[in-house]
Order: sequence, then structure tokens, then C-alpha cells
Amino acid sequence: MKFTKMQGAGNDFIIVDNINGQIDRSSYSELAACLCPRHTSVGADGLMVIEPAAQGGDFRMMFYNADGMQGEMCGNGARCIAKYSFENGLAGGEMTIETTAGLVKAWRISPSEYRLRLNDVTVLQDGLKLEALGKTYTCTYVELGNPGLPHLVVEMPGLRDMAKKDLFNLGLALRSHSALPKGANVNFYDLTGEDRIFERTFERGVEDFTYACGTGTGSVVSVLTLQGKVSGRNVEVSMEGGILHIDIVREDDTIKDIYLTGPATTVYEAETGEVW
Repeated sequence: MKFTKMQGAGNDFIIVDNINGQIDRSSYSELAACLCPRHTSVGADGLMVIEPAAQGGDFRMMFYNADGMQGEMCGNGARCIAKYSFENGLAGGEMTIETTAGLVKAWRISPSEYRLRLNDVTVLQDGLKLEALGKTYTCTYVELGNPGLPHLVVEMPGLRDMAKKDLFNLGLALRSHSALPKGANVNFYDLTGEDRIFERTFERGVEDFTYACGTGTGSVVSVLTLQGKVSGRNVEVSMEGGILHIDIVREDDTIKDIYLTGPATTVYEAETGEVW
């Protein structure tokens, strides 16, 4: 089976082209759990499988976390899959990607940079008080798309200098908090300047921090735009894997559009001897 390893701001993925239907969909979860472990296999934050379009898009993107759990969408992954699809003739420089959470538009900006219109904000609950590890944190819960991809937005001053073990334990506790029926990706952020943010995301399915999270970045900037803490225009978000930019279209107290711009890179192409 041929596959392509790609990364977007350090968020890395295994991409499999299944346009011809040679792989049974029922094996996708097992395939992700087999290929994504870092020390015993290829290693990645998730698996994405390209299927034929079914809803008028250019193709369908099926996303699975490293543990084999199906995910609703992935922003950095969608940029990577957009690059793959353009370079392999599956779509043009402007494309529509079908995801489990809904349709996503993508544009090729340059050979190494792609732009997405992320799924709409479908749920936003501000001022949520959650107790974890003996403290109470004021958070905002956000879902993008339908079914919604769940994100928790948590301010953490001094985030860059926080002890990794302490941050990991807090991320783990909030990720599966009893107040969140679906769990959530936990996005910690620190405002570092005008329209500048440092962010770290503890992701479901990976069960650890990833180098970047595109939908998490979009969720954080959406919340801060509504709170008046950032302008929503070309907001720079630094993560361990690089820099992403978010543009928000706001109408009164509603987020109408979220645009994510960032890098997409092919790491290598390879083939596994396993038959799926």
C-alpha cells in the first residue's frame, strides 16, 4: 500500500489515496492505529484517506486520530490533503473538500502554503467554569461544523514557560472533563502582543500535545475576536511547530467565516508491505 507522509506546522499525517476504492472503509480505524504509533511504525498525529466525492466536492477526506478514533475534521490535515490533491491532479487551485463535519473550501496560495475556510462555529458557550486538579478555570467551549468538532479555549498566562508535566496533567484532566459529553481538544493560549498569540493544544485521539492544531487555532481566535481581545484580521498564532494565520469575518456577535492560512509540506512517499 502506498502512502504519503505530510506535515503542516509540525502537525503530521499519513495520507492514503483510496479514490479507486481498493481499501475497505471498515479497515481505516485499524490502519490508523497500526501506522500512527511513533516508535513501532510510521508515526503520525493522524491518518487521512481520500475517497471519491459524494456531496458535490472535489473529493472526500476521512480523518482518523492516532488511536484509530474517527475525527470530524482537521485544519492542518486539510491543508496537507489540499496540497496532495492539487499536486496529484485530483483538484485545481481552488477546491471543495468533503469532511465529516461538512464542506471545507481550500485555496493554493503557493507551492508550500494553503488557505482554508474552516467549518462554521455551531456551538459557543462562554464563561464555562470547570474544576480540574484543585483549581477552577474559566473556559469557552466551541464546536466547529456539524457534527461539531469540540474545542475548549483556556487562557494560560506564561504558557510558554509552564512546566510540561503540569500542563500535560491539566490538559489530560480537561480533555475528558465530565461537563463535556464528547470530550474536547484543549487549547491553551497566551496573548503575547497585538494580534499575536502563543498556543498549545492537547488533542483527543493523540492524547498529548501536538505541534499545531488548525481548528483549535481557529477556535481560539474566534473566541478572542468576539471578546474584543484581537482584531480578527491576520492574527498570528505561534505554536511549537510554526506559525498559522487566522482571519475572521464577524457580523455583530456572530462569527460568519474562519480562514486558516499556513504551510503544508510533503515529507516523503513510501509503501508498506501490509495488504489492507
